[in-house]
Amino acid sequence: MISKKIEKALNAQVNAELYSAYLYLSMESYFQSLNLNGFANWMRVQTQEEVSHAMKIYDFINERGGRTLLKGIEGPPTEWKSPLDVFEAAYAHEQKVTGLINDLVDLAIKEKDHATNNFLQWFVNEQVEEEASADAIVQQLKMMKKAPGGMFMLDRELGRRVFTPPAATGE
Repeated sequence: MISKKIEKALNAQVNAELYSAYLYLSMESYFQSLNLNGFANWMRVQTQEEVSHAMKIYDFINERGGRTLLKGIEGPPTEWKSPLDVFEAAYAHEQKVTGLINDLVDLAIKEKDHATNNFLQWFVNEQVEEEASADAIVQQLKMMKKAPGGMFMLDRELGRRVFTPPAATGE
């Protein structure tokens, strides 16, 4: 059985993950408006990942005898100055999400909820990958300032990204 304190915190994380999906969908729309379809694809895949993260937590809450309560999702930004600005915002957002996950882990440890702590370790590892992925693109975009043709090469590369659903819980 999940404690009310953990249930409330996990519900907040479901909302945060869905906000992340909403944010990345907004970023996708921005890239579509610039005809940067590869960049847009990267954001679409990121959106799908965030929805799958929310569902993973949603399912965990229900499996532990809790109840997921959905709340309104704040509207994300819709305009950015440049592709670099978008990816810097994405990287900063992933750092924020890492902090939220770390807070959940701290709470699970404090509450001696070993099952939730174990469950959250997947997210701890996932956030390392999420931050590294966004930061790598930030660094590439910074290098391209003197070679704008590189933008089209990166667009092509980002267009190859595909969504791979995470393994089921316990695998």
